[in-house]
Amino acid sequence: MSELTGAGLLPAALLTLAAQVVAENRAAGRTVAVAESCTGGLVAAALTEIAGSSAVLDRGFVTYSNESKIELLGVSSDIIDAFGAVSIACAWAMAQGALKRSHADVTVSISGIAGPDGGTDQKPVGTVVFARALRNTDEVLAEERWFEPLSRAEVRYQAALVALELLLP
Repeated sequence: MSELTGAGLLPAALLTLAAQVVAENRAAGRTVAVAESCTGGLVAAALTEIAGSSAVLDRGFVTYSNESKIELLGVSSDIIDAFGAVSIACAWAMAQGALKRSHADVTVSISGIAGPDGGTDQKPVGTVVFARALRNTDEVLAEERWFEPLSRAEVRYQAALVALELLLP
C-alpha cells in the first residue's frame, strides 16, 4: 500500500504556488528553467508535481557546489572568489547561465545558507540570494533576503516560495 496521499509530496502552499506558476506561464506561452543551490531541486520538484508542467518547465540545474556552478552554468570563478557563492553577483550569473544553457524564456536562481552551519557575521544562516533573467531583455532582478532560520527545512521552503513567485509573469 502506498504511503502517499492525493495531496502530493510537498507542502500545500508550495504546490498551490507551483500550480499558479505553471498555469500563468502556460497561458503566457513562456517556458521556465531553474538554477538551484541551497534548495537542492525543491523548486523543480514543486513544479513537476503539477500535471502539465512539462509544457512549462524546460529544465532544472542543481548546482550545489561551486564547481557545478562554474561547470554547468558558466559562473566565473572570479565572481565566486570575489563575492562568494551566496552573493547577488553569483545569483545573477547563475540565472544568466541557466538562460544561456536552456531554451527557457525566464530563469530563476537561488543560492543561500540554509544552516545550521556555514554562516558568518556578514552572511548569517538564513541568507539567500535570488535572481531572475528574461530572454531578450536587459531587465535585472536580483535580491538578497534573510530568513530567520527556524530550521534548515524552513529556510529552504521559504526560498522555494520566493523563487516560485519570481517565476510568475
